Amino acid sequence: MVHVLSSRILLRPTDPERSRAFYGDALGLAVYREFGTGPERGTVYFLGGGFLEVSGRSATPPTPGLQLWLQVADARAAHADFVVRGVEVAREPVKEPWGLVEMWITDPDGVKIVIVEVPEDHPIRYRPSI
Repeated sequence: MVHVLSSRILLRPTDPERSRAFYGDALGLAVYREFGTGPERGTVYFLGGGFLEVSGRSATPPTPGLQLWLQVADARAAHADFVVRGVEVAREPVKEPWGLVEMWITDPDGVKIVIVEVPEDHPIRYRPSI
């Protein structure tokens, strides 16, 4: 068995400065650490229980199958904040048939990001022993 101590998503954007502006300024993700120098330097952002590292450069955008799932306390408040910050919202918050409130945005390279709110009465929050 592998004992994982930490994890992160490694993102190699086509334009690192543009991606750092998106994740750091537009989304407002907090910085965990930075390393290196120059335009391809690395920035690691907090993602709740994980991290997102934006570093290096790629000649092509990430694979179309890459998607990020970010849980927030209030999807509608996040939507209002995104609008103020100029983040293009692909789909506004909607309560899905499975009970989660989901909103979709994309990063500058087209990575799809779902912003998810888990309502208090959702089964995901149910713990039988409590």
